[in-house]
Amino acid sequence: MDDAARERLLRRVNRQSATVGASLPETVTVGGEELPLAEFVIETRKVPGVPPEHRDPLASAKQTLRAERARRVDRLESEPLDLERAETLADEIIGIDRALNALDNIRQPDYGETARTASIEDHERWTSFLDKLD
Repeated sequence: MDDAARERLLRRVNRQSATVGASLPETVTVGGEELPLAEFVIETRKVPGVPPEHRDPLASAKQTLRAERARRVDRLESEPLDLERAETLADEIIGIDRALNALDNIRQPDYGETARTASIEDHERWTSFLDKLD
């Protein structure tokens, strides 16, 4: 693979919209274990929220996926790869990004409640600040 192809693939995996319309690998190997990535993303979309007892494992899973993504990007940047293997690696990185997006979206609280809470907290900070000025 030449440098231009490598740069093209790196730009592709680092685009914010890289996951839009991209095919999702059926599986991805993380830490030597093959995981059903496509099934995971589909099932994750069905989950309305994460119970408190599952938040730590969720955070750990996201951390593991981010570390695996970083390892694969590093390989794409620096290892001598043929074009076919580099494209497969780029697809895997984008698949990991899709899984991370799915994980990030499952535990979003009610947006109205979040906005109200943020507004109240902002108001309290400003009131506190103004009280200190007096």
